[in-house]
Amino acid sequence: MESLGYLLHGFETALTWQNLLYCLVGVTFGMFIGVLPGLGPTAGTALLLPLTFALEPVSAIIMLAGIYYGSMYGGTITSILINTPGEAASLITCLDGHPLAKQGRAGAALGIAGIGSFLGGTVSVVGLVVIGPYLAKQALNFGPPEFFALVVLGLSLLLGLMGKSLLKGAIAALFGLSLAFIGQDSNSGIIRFTFGQTELMKGIDFITIAMGMFGLSELLINAEQSLKGKAGPPPKVTGLLPKKDEWGPSMKAIGRGSILGFLIGLIPGTNSVIPTLLSYSMEKKLSKDPSRFGKGALEGVAGPETANNSYSGGALIPLLTLGIPSSPTVAVLLGAFIMHGAAPGPTLFQRNPDLVWGIIASMFIGNAILLIMNLPMANLWAKITMVPFKLLYPIIIIITIVGTYSLNNSMFDVGAMLVFGILGYLFKKAEFPLTPIILTYVLGVLLEKTLLQSLTMFKGDIFGFFTRPLSGTILSIAILAMLLSIITSVRSRRLITEDVEM
Repeated sequence: MESLGYLLHGFETALTWQNLLYCLVGVTFGMFIGVLPGLGPTAGTALLLPLTFALEPVSAIIMLAGIYYGSMYGGTITSILINTPGEAASLITCLDGHPLAKQGRAGAALGIAGIGSFLGGTVSVVGLVVIGPYLAKQALNFGPPEFFALVVLGLSLLLGLMGKSLLKGAIAALFGLSLAFIGQDSNSGIIRFTFGQTELMKGIDFITIAMGMFGLSELLINAEQSLKGKAGPPPKVTGLLPKKDEWGPSMKAIGRGSILGFLIGLIPGTNSVIPTLLSYSMEKKLSKDPSRFGKGALEGVAGPETANNSYSGGALIPLLTLGIPSSPTVAVLLGAFIMHGAAPGPTLFQRNPDLVWGIIASMFIGNAILLIMNLPMANLWAKITMVPFKLLYPIIIIITIVGTYSLNNSMFDVGAMLVFGILGYLFKKAEFPLTPIILTYVLGVLLEKTLLQSLTMFKGDIFGFFTRPLSGTILSIAILAMLLSIITSVRSRRLITEDVEM
């Protein structure tokens, strides 16, 4: 009840016209940078940080937090409409969101994403109010071995995204993992696989790979089909809401995604890719017909998008209660707190209750604004798919090139994006799945770092992971998940072979 009283006082702070305006500006700008490939929440939050110097601390943090969770939804739009993830967390949405758009159901995909984002964000804020401080303290039990085990669990679930051939999927995953090793080793400082190119010393940016592999390759595939006369007219929009029989599975996916995203957000050192990947894999395994996934399953959009936004709320708990940033964007928010003289930590709730509870209340308001902005307007966003291909191609190319160049003001990045676009096109023609490449690249850096730190702790003993209850349990689940996926895949192929022979 004490928290409820503080929350009501926080609404008094958040509902002043100045703070409402800054909340609106934040979520609107967040959506905008989420839509534009190449920016993302970290860059957008950092971009507006200098503009908050003259603002009151609570107004400044409300606006920056709005950018953070607003951009989580914005990246959904380009993922669904043009198969180009605006930021890493939107990658999974491409798998079923874009096929739905091709079927003329972009409005339904955007609609369920908006509903899931609102509910996931609301659940995470409720969790922040009710059980956040206690759960955040438990997250301190996570050390390098537990982080490594969690990443291995995420990678084990990739077996469900390997496509028709496990061999091709494994090759794609190893290719993505090798890309993660390019640049300077964060543990030893050794420069690896740069081949004398100074631009590669810090590695290859995710956006460069994602926009090439997904955006440009999709463009090349569609252009080829247009030349062959196979592209056809753009898909039409049929509605904003799911069909009657889709509401049940979608709401269950939203419920599971809300809890999963919130819990992963509590763990410092994770990123928003992990809950979306886990949510998608969970929904595919729980589905009565897993074969629908990757072809336009609405649960494949609802679950990950909910987990994505629920994660953003959960990730603020370690920041507010312990002063520990759980992602790069939250690290920027930490800098904003310190800049305004309100360093997060265990005493923040006592020293600055108006600031903390005003920010928490503003998150309720911001999620409502996002729902109002996006659900009625989802049909307008979806109408982008009605633009003729010959007009859409140049727009996508310009967005892709400008977005890539804006990362580091480097033509090298643009060239790398073009190379990955051609590689993505060739992979698609050869039926190699692209998702394992991107996901192993994103998780590979954390995998290597935590593995080396853990082996140092265990003095080289690989079985040391199983001497710690938490890491041992997670690794055991990961191994079991891999075995079950392999067994299921082998059985499915045997049944297909037997049907063909009969």
